[in-house]
Amino acid sequence: MPDQKNNSTLITEGHDPNWFAYATDHSEQIPELLIALEKETHQKVLQPRMMSGRLQGRFLSLLANLIQAQTIVEIGTYTGYATLCLAEGLAENGVIHTIDSNEELVSFQERYFKKSTYSNKIKRHLGKALDILPQIEGPFDLVFIDADKENYSAYFEAVIPKMHVGGLILSDNVLWSGKVLHEADPKDLSTIALKKYNTKLKEDKRVQTILLPFRDGLTLSRVVTNHVV
Repeated sequence: MPDQKNNSTLITEGHDPNWFAYATDHSEQIPELLIALEKETHQKVLQPRMMSGRLQGRFLSLLANLIQAQTIVEIGTYTGYATLCLAEGLAENGVIHTIDSNEELVSFQERYFKKSTYSNKIKRHLGKALDILPQIEGPFDLVFIDADKENYSAYFEAVIPKMHVGGLILSDNVLWSGKVLHEADPKDLSTIALKKYNTKLKEDKRVQTILLPFRDGLTLSRVVTNHVV
């Protein structure tokens, strides 16, 4: 709510590092494997900010645990941090399919997946998500979209017919460093796509959506129906 004293918007945890640190310190302890993965990502991989943050990782784990998902699909593996967080919530015989097109990160991902207790539940797919998604058997309980922004809408349309009613579609980076708040440069295709996508999720009657100002923006969309309304 607005701060009545100065008529400005109160800072969210995504903008104040002290709030963020406090929230992380008072949340579930982060597994040592994830701490090591985070450290190596920052040391060896370009654009480490693409990795899910510590607090977001605990949030993803909690959501997956609440659902006790049988099938999770992740679009955009990067170094596998979010993959391992989501895998924590899988049902006993559950599986997470994670898709990425960057061949250079495969060996990095595999090292950490093999070190985890979920290695037999992680199915890695290399290639274009729109080609791979039709090959993955549904229904899906949870989908995490965290890849190229221009294709978010296409990914959403590809997965929703395969979703369990009541399942969750999570979309990351939907605030895009605040760029979606302003008029987009005509050449900035990612921002243009995200602005359209955010409006689409708000208006789509197949989902119940909330956009959280969490880190770089995370949208939770609960599937009400997987049929066109």
